[in-house]
Amino acid sequence: MNEQHHHIVKSHDDEQNALLDELIRMGRMAATQLEDALAVVERRDDTAARQVVAGDDAIDALERQINHDVIHLIRRGPLAGDLRIILAALRVAADIERIGDYAANIAKRSLVLNQAHALPDTRGVRMLGKLAVQQVRDVLDAYLARDGETALRVRANDVELDTLYTGLFRELLTWMMEDPRAITPCTHLLFMAKNLERVGDHATNIAENVWFLVHGEEPMPARDKRDGSSHLTS
Repeated sequence: MNEQHHHIVKSHDDEQNALLDELIRMGRMAATQLEDALAVVERRDDTAARQVVAGDDAIDALERQINHDVIHLIRRGPLAGDLRIILAALRVAADIERIGDYAANIAKRSLVLNQAHALPDTRGVRMLGKLAVQQVRDVLDAYLARDGETALRVRANDVELDTLYTGLFRELLTWMMEDPRAITPCTHLLFMAKNLERVGDHATNIAENVWFLVHGEEPMPARDKRDGSSHLTS
C-alpha cells in the first residue's frame, strides 16, 4: 500500500469512526430523553417535561449533522464496502430521530395528564417504558460492536414488549369502561403506550441494520410479533 492510498484509507476510517460516534451519542441522548419522559409522568413535573420536549431539538440537530456527514462521505467516493455502512447509518439515524420524537410526545402528554386530579395506575407504562429503553440501549451496544447475535436477541425480545403493550392496552380499556372520568387520562396513557411499542419497533429496525452490516443480504431468521391490541374487543 503506497503512502497516498494509506492516507485515503485512514481518512475514510476516521470519518466513519466519527460518524459512528455521532450515531451512538444521538442514540444515547434519545434513550436518556425517553427515561426522563417516563420519569416526569410519575413525578407530574411540568418543568422537567418541558425540558424533555425542548431536548428533542438537539437530537434533530445531530440527525442533520449525520446526514451532512454521510453526503460528504458519498461525495468523496466511497471505498469498497463503505456503501453498506453509509446506508445503515442513514437508516439508524432516522430510527433514533423517531425515538426522540416519541420521548417528546410522551412528555407533552404528561403536561396534559398533570391537569387531571388523579391518574390511573401508571405502573404498566413504567414497565413498558423500562423494557423499551433497555431495547434501545442494547441495540446501540450491538451497533457499536457490530454484534449480530445481540441484534438478534434485541429483535426477539420485541415479542415481550408487544405482549406487555397488549396487556396494558386491555387494562386501560377496562379502566375507561369502569369509570368515565378515566377516559381522558387513559386515552393519553394509551397513546404513550403506543409510542413505547413503536420505540421497540425502531429498536428492531436498528437491530436489522446491525445484521445487514455484519451479514449483508443474508436473510434474518423469522420472528414472532405479538401486538394483539388491534384484535381486542373488550
